Amino acid sequence: MSRATGPLAEALAAGPVLLDGGLSNQLADQGCDLSGGLWTGRVLAERPEEVEAAHTAYVRAGAEVLITATYQLGHDPGLLERGVRVADRAARAADRPVWVAASVGPYGAVLADGSEYRGRYGLSVARLTAFHRPRVEALRAAGPDVLALETVPDTDEAEALLRALAGTGARAWLSYTVEAGRTRAGQPLPEAFALAAAAPEVIAVGVNCCDPAQVLPALEAAASVTDKPLLAYPNDGSVWEAGAGRWHAPRTPAPWPVAAWRSAGARLIGGCCRIGPSEIDGLGRRLRTGRKSSGTPDGPDPY
Repeated sequence: MSRATGPLAEALAAGPVLLDGGLSNQLADQGCDLSGGLWTGRVLAERPEEVEAAHTAYVRAGAEVLITATYQLGHDPGLLERGVRVADRAARAADRPVWVAASVGPYGAVLADGSEYRGRYGLSVARLTAFHRPRVEALRAAGPDVLALETVPDTDEAEALLRALAGTGARAWLSYTVEAGRTRAGQPLPEAFALAAAAPEVIAVGVNCCDPAQVLPALEAAASVTDKPLLAYPNDGSVWEAGAGRWHAPRTPAPWPVAAWRSAGARLIGGCCRIGPSEIDGLGRRLRTGRKSSGTPDGPDPY
């Protein structure tokens, strides 16, 4: 089966599309060493076959979009291209159309110190644009279906990413990481989403790597300023402790009211950190059948 040939934007207009889940947790479950600053990029550099196996696990779980292992990479064009190529192989081996999204993580991800959950790095928009532009160009050259501008913590970085994308003809989604109804840097969400509303390159906006409880208010804020399709791929509600290099899980799983997310405009739905193939399989079954969910991605709806 060849990789998806139609634009992802057309698929989103037709109905919900299932994203994959967390790549790091799946690689860890496969026994891979993710220590060091490159994180999943280390596995991509040293054991690319394991990254392909992780992508394949999500394809088998029903994922229709695979996000590359390039989130935490800097400017190595060979490694960035490898990330797209590895995901491409897994997509082409699927028995149905699968899109490849090239991950463009925030500046803070490359620092590997958790600062993507704070933002406000002290860099100007111009400097952030200069940082991101070669990464965007290298990933575009590798031929993904879409760029995933993801886990963006503040409006300065969003503006920089959009500048790096402007005029390229590429297609991308823009996804913030949020907390308490604002960006991680504390900016109002309508203001943040409005930056992408006028960008012709952006096919969808939304949130990722946040507590599931933060998703619906963020989607409603996005819908107030744009009619673009929305997206949501939260984590399991855990909090990342950068100094210790570990997640702190919530005492009880956070609700996943997927039906409410869809009603708010979400069309691209999946999971981020600590959401694995089994959860994506359950989420996909509910998206196909229209069932609601919460508790965990495959639990009953409490509403």
